[in-house]
Amino acid sequence: MKDFLKRFELYIGCFFLSITTIVVIMNVFTRYFLKFTYFWAEEIAVGCFVWTIFLGTAAAYKEKALIGVEAIVVLLPERVRNAVEFFTFLLLTVLSGIMMVFSFTYVASSSKITAALEFSYGYINSAIVLSFALMTIYSLMFAAESFKKAFLNK
Repeated sequence: MKDFLKRFELYIGCFFLSITTIVVIMNVFTRYFLKFTYFWAEEIAVGCFVWTIFLGTAAAYKEKALIGVEAIVVLLPERVRNAVEFFTFLLLTVLSGIMMVFSFTYVASSSKITAALEFSYGYINSAIVLSFALMTIYSLMFAAESFKKAFLNK
């Protein structure tokens, strides 16, 4: 259970990726071999894929696995580099927080529904809110760690 809570984005993302894969394979099989398609399959696959993408982004951010440009920063002395890292994470906290608020506003005001299942897009797009909320939390954690390294010599 402790491992699940530590990496829940990956586990939930894998669940949604599995659903996407199963639904797409099932729909391809029925289309080419049984000559019919499920009217809801595309909506389920796209919705699950959206959740997979945004949860994967949050998980990659948590592991600091996203691409970054550090060509100039690595040339700085370690203490200055740590300070730059702190201010970078502070900026990322603000930006991801703003994106979380904007995405929440977008999801809350959306009344659009899917065509086949008449399912609210709010359920699908809430993955965006969750992703930016997680990235905001992780940015705060990274900023605290960077602050300790830069200004408290730890």
